[in-house]
Formats: sequence, C-alpha cells, structure tokens
Amino acid sequence: MTEGRANGASETTTVKGELVFAALGGLGEIGMNAYLYGLGEARARRWLMVDLGLTFPGVEEPGVDVVLPNLKFIAQHRKQLAGLVLTHAHEDHIGAVIDLWPRIGCPIYATPFTAGMLRSKTTEFGNKIKLPITEVQIGTKFKVGPFDCEFINLAHSIPEPSGLVLRTPHGNVFHTGDWKLDSDPLVGAPSDHARLAELGEEGIHAMVCDSTNAMREGRSPSEIEVAASLTKIIKGAKRRVAVTTFASNVARIRAVADAAEATGRKLVVVGRAMHRVIQVAIDTGYLPADFTYLDQNQYGFLQPAETLCLCTGSQGEPRAALARIAEEEHPQVAFNKGDLVIYSSRTIPGNEKSVGRVQNLLASLGCNIVTDADALVHVTGHPRREELRQMYGWIRPKVAIPMHGEARHMVEHAKLARECGVKDTQVVTSGQLVRLAPGQAAVIDKIPVGRLYRDGRLIIEGNEESPVRERRRLAMSGIVVAALMLGKKGELIGEPDCIIDGVPFETGAGDSMEDVVLDAVDGTLESIPPARRKDVELVRDAVRRAVRAAVAQEWGKKPVVKVIVTRVG
Repeated sequence: MTEGRANGASETTTVKGELVFAALGGLGEIGMNAYLYGLGEARARRWLMVDLGLTFPGVEEPGVDVVLPNLKFIAQHRKQLAGLVLTHAHEDHIGAVIDLWPRIGCPIYATPFTAGMLRSKTTEFGNKIKLPITEVQIGTKFKVGPFDCEFINLAHSIPEPSGLVLRTPHGNVFHTGDWKLDSDPLVGAPSDHARLAELGEEGIHAMVCDSTNAMREGRSPSEIEVAASLTKIIKGAKRRVAVTTFASNVARIRAVADAAEATGRKLVVVGRAMHRVIQVAIDTGYLPADFTYLDQNQYGFLQPAETLCLCTGSQGEPRAALARIAEEEHPQVAFNKGDLVIYSSRTIPGNEKSVGRVQNLLASLGCNIVTDADALVHVTGHPRREELRQMYGWIRPKVAIPMHGEARHMVEHAKLARECGVKDTQVVTSGQLVRLAPGQAAVIDKIPVGRLYRDGRLIIEGNEESPVRERRRLAMSGIVVAALMLGKKGELIGEPDCIIDGVPFETGAGDSMEDVVLDAVDGTLESIPPARRKDVELVRDAVRRAVRAAVAQEWGKKPVVKVIVTRVG
C-alpha cells in the first residue's frame, strides 16, 4: 500500500446493531493508550482503533524495554478493523504502532506532524516496515469504514494534538485525546473553542475524555509563561545551563532556543530523539527552516558561560543523554561544579527512583538543580478541573467515560462530570465492552486484554509463563545451580558441583554456602536407593527441594534452584 492524503472517499454500509467502546489499554493507567469503537451487530461489527501506544516497565518487569498492549482481540477481527486513527505523536499514543501494526495490517490516519514522527521512527527499525499512512489535516472530515471522522484542534505539549469526532447512526462521540486549554501554546494554534461549542450544539452522545489532572483544581498555566520563566532563570546563570524536557515538546524546544538567543548563548542539542523531533518540526513548519543549533560534537569548543544544552533524559532513562552525563560516561559532554540543570518536565509516576538517581549523581558533581517544585519551568499538557468544566459546558454529552488515568483520576473525573450535569457516567477498565447506544450506556461484555513486552529483539507475552516472571524471582532471591553425573546403575560419578549467584557466599556461622548446597546434594542421593536413581526426574526434583530447603534454613530466603543431572551409559 502507498501513502496518500485523505480524500473523503466513502464506504457504503448499512449499519445496524449497537455502538460500542472498549480499551485494550489506557483505562486505569497512564500510558499504553489503545481504544476501540465498534459499530453494528455483535457478529458483524466494524471496528475503529484510536491510538496504539506503549508504556514503560516498572520494577516488577526487569529487563523489559517497553510494555505494549496485547492486541489478541482485534487481531482476531482484523478483517473487520477499518483503520487506526492517531490523535497525536506521544509515545503513549503511537509508540506501539511499529511493533504491532503487522498484527492488524489496517490503514493509518494521522495529521502531518504525527505522520512525520511515525515515519521517522521506522528509521530506528531499519525501515523494514512500510506503514500505509494517510495524512489528514486538522479540521478535515474523513471517512474510515462506516465512521465519519473529524479532527478538532486542541492544545497539548506537542504539535497537532487532535480531538476526534466520530459521527454514527447511533449518535456522535467525541474522543478528546490529550488536551488542555492554552490561549498561547507557543507552537501551533490554541484549542478551537468555537468548533467545540458547535459540536455541543450539533449534539454529542458520548465524550471519552482525558482524566490525568482530574484531581487538580484550577487551570493549567500557559506555555508562554514557561518560556518567560526559563529565559529569566537562564539569564541569571553564571556558568553553563542544561535543560532537559520531553523530546516531543516542540514548544519547549522553541522556548529554550529563544532563551539561548535572548541570553547570548549557543544552543547545543544532546540526544538522538531530540534531533529527530526537531527535524520533523522543521519539515512540518513548527520550527523555522533556519532553526540552528550545535551538535554535541561541538560542545567542547564552547565556554561554560556561552553554553545552553538541551538534553534528553528527563525521566531518568538510563541510556538517555542526561543519565550518561551524570554518570560521567558521555563521550562529548561533561558537567562541572556550578553548572545549572533545569528539569523542564514532570516526573511520570513510577519514574521517581530513576529521576532521583540521576539528580543525585548531578548533585554529586556539584550541579545546581531546578525542578517544577522550585520555579515555573514546566506546565502540564492535560486539563485541570476548571478546564474540564469548560469542556463539559461546551460539549454537553449525554454519556461521559473518563480515560487516560489511574482509577482515582477516573473516579474524580466522573464525579466532576456529574456535577456538570452528565447523568450517565461510566468508570470502566481496560477489557470491559461498553454499549454506548442505543439505550443507556452499560458494560455488556469483556474482551481479552493484557500486556506484551518488547524484550530485546523479541515481543513476548506478559503472562505467568513469561521469562519476566522468573527474572522477578531471580532479582528477589538469586539462583543456585547444582550439577551431578550418574552412571547407568544410578551410581554417582565424580563429585557434584554447584554455582551460586545472588545468594550470600557464607552462612551466619561463617561456613561456605557452597558446602551447604553440596552437603544437601550428597545427603539426598544417599537417601535414594541406587535402583531408583535411574529415574532422572525423581533425582532432579528431590535434589532441588533439598537444596532449596538447606539454603533457606541458613539464609531465611528460598532461592531459585536448578539441577542438572547427566546420565552416562
């Protein structure tokens, strides 16, 4: 399939049955957004997917690179999947597309900036995949199977965030995506208030709406305020300054570039992801064609007082630029005592330890650190309660479904929606199938959901059989491997051997833990009659249980135990 632009070509479909909604991720969590809308009778529904994002692993998922939604349900119905519509280019909304698109194989619809970001990501995978992307301008109406769609311009912390209107015979749905109300977002147009009000007049049956800041009262500050604050802070710095932020925040990139110009500093961009976003922003007109900056290779030629670095790694990512600098392992960039590091971002829940580790390393180098707790260096891209009230005042939906939030965020959002006059609110979790119309909204079924892990070059299931489960056990209690060789009559040949990893080498009495293991092996073999030792599985299981018990008695913890039994003859 080739890329093209939306032409509004229609698909003639007689629609019966119901309008339904479900999430494969994104409800009850922040991240991994993947939503489904279904139209028609249960056995013949056409489906539309909105967003296909990822989330990042926590401490309970050691070794995992990223976490992806399990598409088992929609992959089984891929022939009925009309398309995938992307609301914007954040990783939690498009990050799983390249990994998982082959499982669904449908057309993709996105605005030019989002399409550009998605294409640029394919280069990281060696351009091995060609995505059938149709570009759609914000404000354009387009057809995806039986769904009449329209992108509505909203503000967020990335260019071209789009609310999505779905017009169906069972009523209209407004899927907000991520948004806020910002009168001057610095890059891109502000939210289209007039069009939102028109939607309310047209009639919206259901609104599926961002819940991230539903617990925070007031309104979100503007990007223009952050830009002014950053310039003021940088102007007062005497040595080099580094700003770390989300690579996708083009408005923040521009604000830092403007601050560099206003303070007579040279902008140095450090981090591959930042370079990629800047190029896409230039290509799509969100940064000027003559936008100039220095590469990290030129960093060493600058004096500290003339240097302003823009770095990736605001979330403590171990391979990002800022972590490598803090660990003094970056090949071109180093910070010193008195340098200023500004965290122009918020810490995503779950990343606190990673961010704290990098900040402590920077502090050990003598750097001064400024976060959003110290000054106005970051604003959220999501609506606070007053903005939500204004949106409900415009849209006036009959049904409200909170999305993009943990349980507490969605519950508070539902309460606010009821205060705004929405009588039918549905707080649902991923996997619950909701009938939106006809009739009152209700959960009518469940669909399979789960997690997939990108683990190196492989995509693996996140179930109980996953190797990640075993890694968790290894991280908690280490491993003991015992090896022994038996002859054809069950006699022991040679001496048993063992390897201990992640387990204390000595007991509390100072004895060798290896001796504890080997004594357990010897004792177990002696207790098994030679004739029964011919049963390898019996020997392996008996030795495993004995070794585990012996180590537990000395250590108080039960390690993972593996036993290798070799038969000779």
